[in-house]
Amino acid sequence: MRRLAMPAVLMFAGALALSGCAADGGGDSAGSSEDNCTTVATEVRDISNGVQNNLANPASVDDLEEYLDEAKSRSEEAAGEAESDDLESAVDDFTATLEGVSEYADGLTEGPSEEDPEATVVEQDPDAQAEQQTAVQEAAVAVADVCTSDEE
Repeated sequence: MRRLAMPAVLMFAGALALSGCAADGGGDSAGSSEDNCTTVATEVRDISNGVQNNLANPASVDDLEEYLDEAKSRSEEAAGEAESDDLESAVDDFTATLEGVSEYADGLTEGPSEEDPEATVVEQDPDAQAEQQTAVQEAAVAVADVCTSDEE
């Protein structure tokens, strides 16, 4: 009797596991929509963090401009992946904010470092830099807020 009981238990457990997987495999459009929103918002947050870090300590104006071009491309891709109009609009607004940061970066210059006159640094007005970083952060938060309002 024991020999038959163990295989029967294993078969029953396997059947339960398979039926559970099959039941979950149907998908939930609300769940996938939330997943899409979270995925897009996470990408925007990552872009935002990178842009803010690069603004805080750019290696050169050229490097900053190159990074911003890449960030805008990534943001445009994220907008294309958005499954809701509200999310796409928020990501488009974020991309427009990055355009503003690019315009700001175009006006930056490089000069000698105070610590090492042979090294160059990107010269920035701290208030203008903070303004750009705040704009990027607020635009990224607006994208995340779309996901939060979708959950309600």
